Amino acid sequence: MNTEREQIISAARSLFQRGLTHGSTGNLSVRVGDRVLVTPTGSSLGTVEAAELSLIDLSGAHVAGPKPSKEAFLHAALLRARPRANAVVHTHSTHAAAVSCMDGLDPADALPPLTAYFAMRVGRLPLLPYFAPGDQGLGPAAEEAARTHSALLLSNHGPIVAGASLGAALDAIEELEETAKLFLLLRDLPTRPLSQEQRRALEPSNQAQ
Repeated sequence: MNTEREQIISAARSLFQRGLTHGSTGNLSVRVGDRVLVTPTGSSLGTVEAAELSLIDLSGAHVAGPKPSKEAFLHAALLRARPRANAVVHTHSTHAAAVSCMDGLDPADALPPLTAYFAMRVGRLPLLPYFAPGDQGLGPAAEEAARTHSALLLSNHGPIVAGASLGAALDAIEELEETAKLFLLLRDLPTRPLSQEQRRALEPSNQAQ
């Protein structure tokens, strides 16, 4: 379990240092057998230490360590929905959070496939309804959506991504953030997203179920 702890801390520092999280926002988790290591409540990804990580089970119940993030139940929901996923990353990254506040988005497909890498690493991005942070009502909605999508956008909140590994989840959430940035930069300009045929040829085939 020490290796998984080190991976989480390394990823946490990277996200924080590059401005993909701020303050005490964002949380990470890694599956370890039938348990899940997750960052604790109130922690900053810039300073959290390996010994401070929490352990929960797949129902979201606290097993050991400090009190887990109030969104730990959400990590458990995605991991239940996607048995081949081994990590979940949730951030409040600026551009993805900005898109999550916009009106008129397609709730089944919040961002267009502007680049091949978005189609490959993210696929389609459902927009979930607004729930207050920590509201357990988000769990069932996220679990249902995650059965067919590895990445979700939480309204007025931010993105959450499950991946086969922590590295894969990080790659996907960073690609999501960069595509959100492109989307906002190009908002008033004519764009040429990938065609449906091009997109289907690239979309992940539920690789982290």
